[in-house]
Amino acid sequence: MKPPPRGAPAAPHVHDQHAGHSVAMFRDLFWISLLLSIVTLIFSDQVAQWAGYTLPRFPGARWIAPLGGTAVFVYGGRVFLKGALAELREHLPGMMTLISLAISVSFVFSVAVTLGYPGMSLWWELATLVTIMLLGHWIEMKSIAQASGALNELAKLLPATATRVRDGKTEDVPISELRAGDHVLVRQGQAFPADGSVASGTSDVNESMLTGESRPVHKEPGAHVIAATVNGAGALEIEITSVGEGTMLSSIMRLVAQAQSTRSRAQALADRAAFVLTIVAISAGVITLTVWLLAGATGAFAIERTVTVLVIACPHALGLAIPLVVAISTTLGARSGLLVRNRRGLEEARTIDTVVFDKTGTLTQGNFGVVEMTVGDAALSEAEALSLAGALEQQSEHPIARGIVRTTEERKLVLESATDVSAIPGKGLKGSVGGRDLFVGGPALLAELGLKLGGDLLALTQRAGERGQAVVYMADAQHVIAGFAIADVIRPEAIEAVQRLRAQNVRVVMLTGDAKAVADAVGRELGIDVVMSEVLPANKAAEIEKLKASGRRVAMVGDGVNDAPALVAADVGIAIGAGTDVAVEAGDIVLVRSDPRDVPRIIALSKASYRKMIQNLWWAAGYNVVAIPLAAGVLASRGILLHPAVGAVLMSLSTVIVAVNAQLLRRAKL
Repeated sequence: MKPPPRGAPAAPHVHDQHAGHSVAMFRDLFWISLLLSIVTLIFSDQVAQWAGYTLPRFPGARWIAPLGGTAVFVYGGRVFLKGALAELREHLPGMMTLISLAISVSFVFSVAVTLGYPGMSLWWELATLVTIMLLGHWIEMKSIAQASGALNELAKLLPATATRVRDGKTEDVPISELRAGDHVLVRQGQAFPADGSVASGTSDVNESMLTGESRPVHKEPGAHVIAATVNGAGALEIEITSVGEGTMLSSIMRLVAQAQSTRSRAQALADRAAFVLTIVAISAGVITLTVWLLAGATGAFAIERTVTVLVIACPHALGLAIPLVVAISTTLGARSGLLVRNRRGLEEARTIDTVVFDKTGTLTQGNFGVVEMTVGDAALSEAEALSLAGALEQQSEHPIARGIVRTTEERKLVLESATDVSAIPGKGLKGSVGGRDLFVGGPALLAELGLKLGGDLLALTQRAGERGQAVVYMADAQHVIAGFAIADVIRPEAIEAVQRLRAQNVRVVMLTGDAKAVADAVGRELGIDVVMSEVLPANKAAEIEKLKASGRRVAMVGDGVNDAPALVAADVGIAIGAGTDVAVEAGDIVLVRSDPRDVPRIIALSKASYRKMIQNLWWAAGYNVVAIPLAAGVLASRGILLHPAVGAVLMSLSTVIVAVNAQLLRRAKL
């Protein structure tokens, strides 16, 4: 197999029994074994008798089938024999042990018959059995490679070279030569070679391969860009901030690899079931051999039944049932901006009945902005009044002033230049915009100017007070022109997230350290069931424990810093607001897009993954209830017998069904 790209974490062995194996290896083993098996079949007495043709007669012809079967056993069967030895060394007999027992018994018995022991040799059954087993393993390895290959596909998104800018000149260099602080030119349609910030230029960037967001993201000077995302219509010069292992891409790949290599409860159950099934199969094989010999059957018939039992009971599909679903679900999540750090977190998400959100930075943007405004001057529109206030406030660094300016930017308003701007200590600003002398400030400013509120402006002030929000006023020397209610802006996606969770019968709780009035206002606007306010960060974990003690299954959604103890205390910790720092250690799952709507998507993915796991487990283990008795020959009196090769086909078919069913998870609607 092609080695993973430099800097990419090695893909985990999703299936331990295949450690060191590859798709190409099983492909080559299958095709060569198939050719040898065809020769063995053609020169088999039994096949010739069934097909009605006469075997060629020439010196040594009788040895072609034994030699062909032996070649298949040695060449094609060695991978199973090595796997069995490894299992036995670890005292964990499993599917490789069963396959090895089946082909070894067939080989030894066939050698004995060929050398004179009375009976019918099993050379053609041995050859076809090994070949079909190899086909099943080849198909399985292809399925695993498709699921886990997403890691390497992510790394392939990185360009091989970058255009570095130095002293006004450009040069193409390998990305391995880039260092933090370098400036790189990224033209239209090119992928960013590393994480960085825009130094000059504007463009729209496609970040869908990492965040799952289909809409292009506008970038301008100061904006952050992510390695492997694709530049849109404009050229950008970026300053490199992170390269190699420090990029968001590498962090995502590490998280996906970590999730695929961690174990879940469902995987532990599958492993126990596979071990039990192995013991049952070996016991059934011994009982089958003993009963048929005591019943007077020939040694050849009894051994054929035993071999069929061992083959058909191989827990191969069982070994694939969980790991393949996990590999697909974690890569599917990663492509949608849901990074699973702990598989148990994803597994437990389906049982969640209560989601607790932190407020600041989770349900809100964590930045001040204008949430309501009233204009008292009939000659001005809201946009014009906001532009005038923004023109003055852009001269200030106060957080509330920055909130007004940020709102003008979001609404794409054009701001005039303010002149003669000066601060009124403790009260606000004054200055001239478009030849008009204006003041911006709070209630103290109005008192200073001797202005009073009335009508709609007074109503705005009262509503804002009830919500615990600040109000900034814009006035001239005679009148209050407008009022702006300022607060931490609610994320537009938060309302939809709460609605989706409630549609899933999930109770929504907000846990915040903010004042009761502020928290209650946000809770009412979002339609949240329970609001817990004025809770210190140190006490958030205790509130989570109280919910759990009341019998609730709790997911905590927070920023992964102040909320770390609560994230750890919850049944499922979901870190939001990760931005480029995706390696949030406190959460089981990280939301790359910082979008609260991804929380119900996590629950949907968890439920879909669990359904596939259970379906696969039932099929992989359940079909043996019927298959093993048939393989043992319980219906032999009615002429129903399964040959070892047919058993191998059924076993391989079960593996294929499990693999295909797991792949259907990709169609899940999140």
